[in-house]
Amino acid sequence: MATTRTPVTGRKVQLMATCLCDAFFDDVARATVEVLEHLGCEIEFPEGQTCCGQPAFNSGDWDASRKIMRHTVKTFSGDAPVVIPSGSCAAMLFHGAPLEFEKEADAPAVQALANRTWELADFIVNGLGITKWEGRLEANVAFHRACHTRGTQSGPAALQLLGSIPGLKIAAFGEAEQCCGFGGTFSVAFPHISGSMGRLKLEHVMETHPDFLVSGDMSCLMHLSGLANKEGKPLQIRHIAQVLRDALTQAP
Repeated sequence: MATTRTPVTGRKVQLMATCLCDAFFDDVARATVEVLEHLGCEIEFPEGQTCCGQPAFNSGDWDASRKIMRHTVKTFSGDAPVVIPSGSCAAMLFHGAPLEFEKEADAPAVQALANRTWELADFIVNGLGITKWEGRLEANVAFHRACHTRGTQSGPAALQLLGSIPGLKIAAFGEAEQCCGFGGTFSVAFPHISGSMGRLKLEHVMETHPDFLVSGDMSCLMHLSGLANKEGKPLQIRHIAQVLRDALTQAP
């Protein structure tokens, strides 16, 4: 199935905060809310939301993943765009879910949810049509485009927004398109390969001496910051929602 994005016609959205926000990155959820409210969005936060089902999907347990997705379809009912501050979880809804429901009777409902699902930066630029960000932030940042955002315009959208912030500079680094090595359950099944890929990514990033490493995917930030901390490297991380929020609040 191919995902045909449902055009955004209003400012009412549903927010899927993701497990990583719930467990580790609560400020990313707060920043996402502040960014969306700044844009005039009316945010609904369905209380029954859980995991996107990607860990089970990646592990081959599609029965368990489908059970989670059926719950997600029910929880995020309606027509409003579903905005997710995670390229990985968004990709699960608009790519993984339709794939695992190809032979299921309720595939149309899953596809309908996929069609109105957006990663945050993609939603701002390509959903709302906003290409310049207000505020100011004096910082030199390295931007990591997560693998799971390659099927959308999330990467270019994030760079568009970051590049429009006065005072912010985006540092180029080597092998920028390479994976960070996390890959969800890949890092569990193949920890040595995962660690080697992450350390290579870190070497390139650290060469630019960034104030922050920025990404739209918390799993990559968690993986790379964990490796940096273990090796005593002074790497600060920011989710793009935090950068956009801070540009608004720290502007003179």
